[in-house]
Amino acid sequence: MKTTRKSVLEPKDRTYLLKNGMNPLTYFLASKDTPRKRLLYYDEETNTNRPLRYARNANSPFQDEQGENVIIEPIIFEDGVLSVPKNNPVLQEFLHYHPGNGTEFFEFDQEKDAQQEIKQMYDVLDAQLIAREMPFEELEPIARLLLGGSVDSMKVSEIRRDMMLYAKRYPQDFMEAVNDPSIKVTSYAARALSDGYLAFRNNKKEIFYNLKDNKKKLLTVPFGDDPVYLLSAYLQSEEGLDLYKFLENKFSEN
Repeated sequence: MKTTRKSVLEPKDRTYLLKNGMNPLTYFLASKDTPRKRLLYYDEETNTNRPLRYARNANSPFQDEQGENVIIEPIIFEDGVLSVPKNNPVLQEFLHYHPGNGTEFFEFDQEKDAQQEIKQMYDVLDAQLIAREMPFEELEPIARLLLGGSVDSMKVSEIRRDMMLYAKRYPQDFMEAVNDPSIKVTSYAARALSDGYLAFRNNKKEIFYNLKDNKKKLLTVPFGDDPVYLLSAYLQSEEGLDLYKFLENKFSEN
């Protein structure tokens, strides 16, 4: 028989909950490996799948480290909850290695949940602060991407207000847009169409110049493609550099 290992878990009381909000009066968790219900843990050190078994009088959750005269006990969740005190480290370790950990049940960690909640609150505050303090000329292209064409009819204060609300509701999406290096180009593409420097034809299947001295066709929009992102990609190409500089000059004048 192998030497019993030291537990990998910190000694403390632990609480486990069934996944997906399940809370039946009683729920029996499989407590030993059987041909019908395999409870195996892959051990990288030995490159083997080791069968698990919870026994009240054993010092290890692994069957190959247990004696022959073991006392098998059922593992029962009551109302979806299982509390395991720190003086039962074998059951805690058994649950730690159990293949159902994370899919059938999970450990409820109040401190970890509180830390995650604090992080989410900080993310919201950080996003709102950026939306409040960012220069408008940098905020506007982000607003055009996230709020769409409605920006054209909004005042500066309205745009900033709506962006702060957006940052509060969707802080991750807002920060991804802030950190997107192509956001300015995408905004130019959208404004070029909304301000009339470029125009759609043929049911938005084609994009044409709409300038006094230039009415030539610029791009064909393939079926299913987003015309704004197609135009944005064109503006970032060598071929579209002149148009990009033209739009940059026009928008900087406004």
